[in-house]
Amino acid sequence: MKAIMIPEAHKIEVLDIKKPEIKEDKDVLLKIKRVGICGSDMHIYHGTNPLATYPRIVGHEVAGEVVEIGENVTHVAVGDHVVVEPINYCGECFACKNGRPNVCKKLTVFGVHEDGGLREFAVLPEKQVHKVDPEIEWDEAVMAEPYTIGAQSIWRGNVQKGQTVFIQGAGPIGITVLKMAKLQGATIIISDITNERLEFAKENGADYTINPTEVDVATKVNEITNDEGANVVIDAVGTPQTFELSVDVASPAGYVVALGFDTRPSAIPLMTITKKELTITGSRLQTDQFGKVIDLINTKKLMHNGLVTHKFPLSEVKEAFKFVEENPHLVRKAVIEFD
Repeated sequence: MKAIMIPEAHKIEVLDIKKPEIKEDKDVLLKIKRVGICGSDMHIYHGTNPLATYPRIVGHEVAGEVVEIGENVTHVAVGDHVVVEPINYCGECFACKNGRPNVCKKLTVFGVHEDGGLREFAVLPEKQVHKVDPEIEWDEAVMAEPYTIGAQSIWRGNVQKGQTVFIQGAGPIGITVLKMAKLQGATIIISDITNERLEFAKENGADYTINPTEVDVATKVNEITNDEGANVVIDAVGTPQTFELSVDVASPAGYVVALGFDTRPSAIPLMTITKKELTITGSRLQTDQFGKVIDLINTKKLMHNGLVTHKFPLSEVKEAFKFVEENPHLVRKAVIEFD
């Protein structure tokens, strides 16, 4: 079968490897149908993902069809359409025992620490696959994992109906946050330096948009919120500057949610945090969000609505990575199609 491997930064290899086989009685064999190219995949390709190991078959946004099951698999059957939950965890550490397997001490992520979905077939434990309605198009189903990132961030930020949420960054993840927060009943402010992205955010429910190159963000947020600040600020950009701004524009008793992996320090005075009694939290991957997201996809309350902009066949995967790399202003989400 064909598989796409990144052996080291800036290299992509198309391999012919042996089709995997079921070895455990709880395993499931998938025929891959769609794989989304995520920003983290591009970081692995560029050598800038601090968590990845090489060589690596990437791809963690995966939808496929079950073609074989182990003898003790009970939750899926041959022919089912499924999406992949890309985390594998120990179940025994402090995080796992407290319902947070997404930050398990021994966490491995499909397509980051272990080989992922950019191959024609993959074997996964039953617990890592979730059924979707077979009538849902593959291009919709493959977005399930990115939506769980948005769902996790609004859970970590305790977003409630009627609150004002400020999202920094209107890229693919920022849009998933927007969609999930809007379904929660929040008023959305979103910022980005690209007006085209802001227009797309408006089409997907943003109430207010801000371009930081045109106006002062803090002044505009305060104007919109009558000087209260945003009740929840979700930083989907993840730079020291955006994190500092998040703390600055959050309302008293507000939440700040960080999504980035920037290793550079931010300069934030404790006075600001203490005076407003802010809750500052990270958000990584997802915790029990797949069920909620799949229900929304199955009922068509959650649709990509133009978020998937480009599709490439598996045979053109090198061209796909090059196109995403060279045209970030054109690509919202690119997916690889399998026969």
